[in-house]
Amino acid sequence: MIYFASDFHLGTPTFEESRAREHRIVRWLDKIKEDAEEIYLVGDVFDFWFEYKTVVPKGFVRLLGKLAELRDQGIPIYFFTGNHDLWMFNYLTEELDIPIYRDPILKTIGNKQFLIGHGDGLGPGDNGYKRMKKVFSNPACQWLFKWLHPDIGIRIAQYWSGKSRDQNMKEPEKFLGKEKEWLYQYANRKLEEQPTIDFFIFGHRHLPLDLTLNNGKSRYINLGEWMNFNSYARFDGTELRLEYFEKEQHA
Repeated sequence: MIYFASDFHLGTPTFEESRAREHRIVRWLDKIKEDAEEIYLVGDVFDFWFEYKTVVPKGFVRLLGKLAELRDQGIPIYFFTGNHDLWMFNYLTEELDIPIYRDPILKTIGNKQFLIGHGDGLGPGDNGYKRMKKVFSNPACQWLFKWLHPDIGIRIAQYWSGKSRDQNMKEPEKFLGKEKEWLYQYANRKLEEQPTIDFFIFGHRHLPLDLTLNNGKSRYINLGEWMNFNSYARFDGTELRLEYFEKEQHA
């Protein structure tokens, strides 16, 4: 089985809620490790992350320990940065041998072709965020930020992070129609260039979605999030399904 999940947003909105969510995620990883061939963590695993040369944000030891256990068992894990943890650098790669991806990748799994990425900054609109991402992704800006003491830098970054997702934490997102789904539109446009893609796997949207694209066969899957839905996708080599851990929900 191949598993995909995103948008854990560990670290928010309170210590207690984040800790309970982390325990739930670890229980999910314990459940799937029996048949997992690969695990894709598709962005915003942490609500904020910045790596100094010798310092990483404290906390999350249960998740990191579980990922280390799965890697030691030989299960490949792939980590995609999202808009909240785009300052992930080489810590997971050096400590856990988990590769980091900053852009969507095209990958063949079984006999199906997947385009996998967090999804931030793709599709039409959201121009303000796209400009901001260019700034935050700039090596010079990252170099300047690292000279702030971690207690100051992390507090500032957590404030920015909180401002961008407070509304999403209050209640689940709602589907407003395909014409307003930017990643759905992006997937349809991408199909015009690469019609062989079977599945588009994204996070970021905070809503579990399984939508058939304009060609009538390819699908856009949004993985949802773990504050409200506990949603993830599972691919058995033939069929791809959205599923829900410890919840009765439907996409």
